[in-house]
Amino acid sequence: MKDLNNEHSDQNCNQERRNFLAGSGKAIAGMTLVPGVILMGSAQAKPLDQAVSSDKRWGMLIDTAKCGDGCTSCVDACAEENGLLDDEHESNDQQKAHWIRKVTLKSRSTGKVQSLPLLCQHCESAPCVDVCPTGASFRREDGIVLVDKHICIGCRYCMMACPYKARSFVHEDLFHQKSYAPRGKGTVESCTMCVHRVDSDRTPACVEACSKDNHQAMIFGDLKDPNSELSKALLDYSSRQIREDLNLNTGVRYRNI
Repeated sequence: MKDLNNEHSDQNCNQERRNFLAGSGKAIAGMTLVPGVILMGSAQAKPLDQAVSSDKRWGMLIDTAKCGDGCTSCVDACAEENGLLDDEHESNDQQKAHWIRKVTLKSRSTGKVQSLPLLCQHCESAPCVDVCPTGASFRREDGIVLVDKHICIGCRYCMMACPYKARSFVHEDLFHQKSYAPRGKGTVESCTMCVHRVDSDRTPACVEACSKDNHQAMIFGDLKDPNSELSKALLDYSSRQIREDLNLNTGVRYRNI
């Protein structure tokens, strides 16, 4: 015969455990790791009940011939989307985070000048992932390279390993954070390919802004889907990787460089 008192006690215990776990989940969304480091939201935008699949590999093609000289639409859109703007506080420009930046190239032989958007290249063999001592730098199954701010210790090994200088260290206090784009003082960050958008079947902010300005210099899509606009463009036009000699198999490709 069951002990009704023990059964009632077990039910209370289970309910308390469920309440605790529910409360813990809410607390993690804005937890403080150490003084000055506050993380908002989660770096894993994909719903927990939907596994990221290696059936896709997200990538991008950038046509420098269509990239307007002096145009900063992609840079501005990235900053706005991911909370990199700081209109109310003074900041050292050399220390500001730039997840995408415009680089000017000049040919030594012809003198031709080109403007090139440079961002995390989302490498298949990512050097930043290889050198990270905590596993904070990681590559999703679909090819997007991210940083888990909860376990990043700010050692900056990944910054030294990245041949594209695509990562930034957060030196200063952060304001106006976006819940879907967690950042943390004392951690390293870089382009996430707007993973929160990708996981909800939307286009990265930089690509969308470029299209709205009618430059059409950036194409985003699935490299493994032969019917995607990106795959068709890569088939029709010659393209290349930056630092092809490193054999990193980057997710970002370029035309006309």
